Amino acid sequence: MSVTSVYPHYVTKAEKKGRPKTEVDEIIRWLTGYSQEELEAQLEKQTDFETFFAEAPRLNPSRTLIQGVVCGVRVEDIEEQTMQEIRYLDKLIDELAKGKAMEKILRK
Repeated sequence: MSVTSVYPHYVTKAEKKGRPKTEVDEIIRWLTGYSQEELEAQLEKQTDFETFFAEAPRLNPSRTLIQGVVCGVRVEDIEEQTMQEIRYLDKLIDELAKGKAMEKILRK
């Protein structure tokens, strides 16, 4: 599965709740360390999630503070690294769609 195939769903989910695409991008950049240009290049290349996270410039150390349930599974209990990174991202987008403030979403 590519980041490109899921990204539009993240944006749609946020926009349905009145949150802009720029906040979705900010969350992804915070999580991965990609610049906006690097993120757009990854989307254009239709990078798969494994490569997307493996090539991330700097996975945010604060991402381990992300806790909760996504798809019935606690994100902090997921052992497979790539799946955990995907679920961290899913959880952050869920928080955005639920109206949480960006400072809280970005664990500031």
